[in-house]
Amino acid sequence: MCGIVGYLGSKNAAGIIVDGLAKLEYRGYDSAGIAVNTGTELEIRKFKGRLAVLADDLEKNNIIGNVGIGHTRWATHGEPSDVNSHPHFNKDKTLAVVHNGIIENYLELREQLESEGIEFKSKTDTEVVAHLLDKYYEGNLLDAVYKTIGDLKGAYALGIVSAEHNDELIAVRKDSPLIAGVGEGEAFIASDIPALLKYTRDVIYLDNDEVVHIKGGNLKVYDSQRNPVDKKINHVDWDVEAAEKGGYSCFMEKEIFEQPEGIKSTLERRLNEEGRIVLDDINLDKEYLESVNKIYIVACGTAYNAGVLGKTAMQRMMGIPVTVDIASEFRYNENFVDDKSLVILVSQSGETADTLAVLRDSKEKGARILAVTNVVGSSIAREADDVFYTWAGPEIAVASTKAYTTQIVSLYMIALNCALEMGNIDDKYYFDMIEKMKEIPAKIQEVINNKDSIEHIADDIVKKEHAFFLGRGIDYSLAMEGSLKLKEISYIHAEAFAAGELKHGTIALIEEGTPVISIATQQSMFDKMVSNMEEVRARGAYVVAISQSHNKEVEKVSNKVIYIPDSEDLLSPIIAVVPMQLLALMVSTKRGLDVDKPRNLAKSVTVE
Repeated sequence: MCGIVGYLGSKNAAGIIVDGLAKLEYRGYDSAGIAVNTGTELEIRKFKGRLAVLADDLEKNNIIGNVGIGHTRWATHGEPSDVNSHPHFNKDKTLAVVHNGIIENYLELREQLESEGIEFKSKTDTEVVAHLLDKYYEGNLLDAVYKTIGDLKGAYALGIVSAEHNDELIAVRKDSPLIAGVGEGEAFIASDIPALLKYTRDVIYLDNDEVVHIKGGNLKVYDSQRNPVDKKINHVDWDVEAAEKGGYSCFMEKEIFEQPEGIKSTLERRLNEEGRIVLDDINLDKEYLESVNKIYIVACGTAYNAGVLGKTAMQRMMGIPVTVDIASEFRYNENFVDDKSLVILVSQSGETADTLAVLRDSKEKGARILAVTNVVGSSIAREADDVFYTWAGPEIAVASTKAYTTQIVSLYMIALNCALEMGNIDDKYYFDMIEKMKEIPAKIQEVINNKDSIEHIADDIVKKEHAFFLGRGIDYSLAMEGSLKLKEISYIHAEAFAAGELKHGTIALIEEGTPVISIATQQSMFDKMVSNMEEVRARGAYVVAISQSHNKEVEKVSNKVIYIPDSEDLLSPIIAVVPMQLLALMVSTKRGLDVDKPRNLAKSVTVE
C-alpha cells in the first residue's frame, strides 16, 4: 500500500504535495518522491527512506511549479532504493507516473517493451506504465492514458503528469483507493482523505475503472469507456486523526475491515492465467523438497500462532514432519537444524530480533531460509534465501489482525505448491483448494457485516477479569490467537486450553459466569467439542460458541453462538478468527482503553 498525492492549481505544488504525503506516511515509508512541471520540464526528485529525506532536499532547493504528483512507497516490486522510488518516468523524462497497487502482467509488458528497444532503470512493475504512456503518446495525454490502461492487468491507482501539459493532471482508479478533491480554482488527487483536509473538505469518491481528468480549472470523471460520469461532491467533517483512520474508531478496527482485501491481494495476485500459484522467485522443486527431512516454522506472538496453522497444512499436504517453535526458545534448544532443513520464519515487520537471530544461526548450520513477511527490504527479507511477501499493507495497530490472516494464507499457498510439486496431491485437490481460498474474503466480509451481534457478547464480558478459549485440533491453535487478542488489548486474563485436557486440571478454573469462548469448526471433532461445552456449561460457564453455520447443535450447549459461513475445515480458522478479533476490539473499547497502543507493548520487537 502506497500514498499518492497530486495537485493542480495556482499555488506552488511541491509544498502541498509533501504536506499531503506526510498525512499518508502510515501507508508507506521506505521511499518518497515528487514530480513537478516547472513550465518547461518535469523536475523529479526521489529518495530512499522516510519522507523527511525528500522534504529536507526541497527545503534546500525547492521546485517551482503549479502541477505535480508525489508518492510514499510500500515496496512490492524491487527493494527500497532511490531508483525504485516513485515517480517513474519515460526515457526523456517528459512523462511521470506514481502508482499504488500491483501490475500483474508487468513481466510480460516489460519483455515486450524491451524487445522494442526500451531500457528499464528500475525493478518495479510501475515503470512499464511510464514507457507505455510514452509509446502511445501522440500529443493527447488522455488518449495515451486510455490506451495504456487497456494493456494493464491488476490493481492500480495512478497519478500522471506530462512536461508538455503544465495545466493537466490525470488519475486512474482500479481496485486501489483513490479520491479527488475540489478547491477554489484548484484540484487534488490522493490515496486517502487525510492528505487533503488542510486544503479542501470537498471530495469525490472514485469507483473502479474511473479516470479523473483535471485540466485548467475543470475536473471531469470518465468511466472505462470514456463516457462522462456525474459524480457527487461529498463534504468531509471528520477531524484529521479520524480521517487518517478512514473514519474508523481506531487503526485496529480499520485493519480488521481490510482483511478481505489483504487476503485477496496475497492470494489472487499470485495466480497466473491458468489459476496456478506462482511463488514469486522461490524455487522449491521436487528434487529439493525430497532432500528436506524436516521443516521448522519459527516465529513470535501472533506470527507463531499463524505458524501452528501452517504446520497443520504442511504436514497434511506434504507429508514432511514440521516443528513450530517460538523464536526466543528455538535458539537455545537442541533443534537439529542442518543442511537438509527448511526453516520458515514468519514476521510481520521482518525486524523481530529473536526471529532474526534464528535466521543467522540456522544459516550457519546450512539450512535454507524462507521468510514470510509483510515488509519489503526488512532485515529478515534481506538476509533470507527466499522471501514470500504478504500483501496486507501497512499494519499500524500493535495488535496484529490482517498480518495474521495473510500469513496463514501465505503458508497454505506454500504448502499447496510444494505438495503438488512432490506429487502428494493431484490437480483436482490443488485447484479445489484454491477456489475455496478465493471465497474466503467474501466470507470474512459476511462476518464483518454481522458484527453487531458480537457487541452483545462484549457487553457480557467487559467486566470480567478472566476468560478462557477452548478448541480441539486446529481450533485449539486458533484459540491461542483469540486469547492473545483479548488479553493484549483489554487486559482481561485470557487463556487457551485444549478442550480434551479439561478433565486433567483446567476445568477447576471454571466457576459461575466464567466466559468460555468455544471454537467448534472441525467436523471430525465436532461431537467431542459439544461434549466439552456441555461440561463447562454444567459448571456455570458463560459459553460462547463459534461454529460453521450448519452446526445448529451448538445452540443446545451455549449461551450465545457466533456463526461463520461454512467452509473447508482447514480454511475455517481464517474466517473464525475474525469474530474473536472483533470481540477483543469491542471489549477493549467498552473498557475505555487505547486499542491501538496497549500498555507495555510495541509493534515491532527489535530487542531480545
